[in-house]
Amino acid sequence: MAVHRCAVLDDYQNAAADAADWSTLSPEVAVDFIDRPIPADERAEALAPYSIVVAMRERTPFEAHLLNAISLTKSEDTPFDADLLSRLPNLKLLVTTGMGNAAIDLDAARERGIVVSGTRGSVGPAAELAWGLLLALMRHIPEEQANFRAGGDRWQLTLGSDLKGKTLGVVGLGKLGSRVAGYGRAFDMRVLGWSRSNTPERSAELGVEYRATLADMLPECDVVSLHLTLTPETRGIIDANTLSLMKRDAVIINTSRGPLIDEAALIAALTDGRIGGAGLDVFDAEPLDADHPFRTLPTVVCTPHLGYVTRETYAIYYSDAVDDIRAFLAGEPKRILKGRE
Repeated sequence: MAVHRCAVLDDYQNAAADAADWSTLSPEVAVDFIDRPIPADERAEALAPYSIVVAMRERTPFEAHLLNAISLTKSEDTPFDADLLSRLPNLKLLVTTGMGNAAIDLDAARERGIVVSGTRGSVGPAAELAWGLLLALMRHIPEEQANFRAGGDRWQLTLGSDLKGKTLGVVGLGKLGSRVAGYGRAFDMRVLGWSRSNTPERSAELGVEYRATLADMLPECDVVSLHLTLTPETRGIIDANTLSLMKRDAVIINTSRGPLIDEAALIAALTDGRIGGAGLDVFDAEPLDADHPFRTLPTVVCTPHLGYVTRETYAIYYSDAVDDIRAFLAGEPKRILKGRE
């Protein structure tokens, strides 16, 4: 008979069970895979029976404007805040995919004796999706595909645009941003780069042109791709003012975090034709409301936060989650997230 019950949250595609060998936890652990988000007012009751919870970082809701890169500021909408944790008396181990989750109050967890462990991840998929969104925008792939499937009486609807010779501006030059810069060079684009920590020397290493400020870079760009961590300082870094600096036919790509862009300002700019389009994988609130303007704006290509959603990434996430659980049961927890000491 199982000693522990484990809930694997937000398993939207019913993929977690096949992504790792959960049978190695039997018979000590009984695992339930939950494929729908749990409403905030139902979380405590739904999770109360579980001593182990596996949370998907990318699907954990939070108030974006209240967090920074390292610690959590309390929010009513934070699923694993001190209040919720206090109502989960059986919880002993909380595993999050990735090695950080701003929606978990690590200090409150530590005070309650709850171990929080993380997993490894994969760097490349989100950068690859960013390029996919860009190609879809430039060549009008969704529109042409829809017409093709519908058997429309017109064989070709649109005129696409080349990437060769155009200027790509990469905002954030970490692991993902530097990959996207490399994709731009491979497509014979001129590549500019900006981040707060960027230097001319770092730009030279990456093969991009250095720009001292975002305002210096944006007016030159045909494409802007965002690859920043969400912090109070970067929230809304693309707002009405920065959007006004962009060319009228420029497009913006965001596969990082939705609140990097002022959503209302972007909708207004797209509606008024002040920029050429947007490719978005992330949003202020997810899942996106059924009547959200992004679902119908003709110059927007959207995906439902798929940047990390690959078989290879899931295999890493969930295999490490199983490993974390085994280590915890053996009394030697690993990949522990500690918060403030």
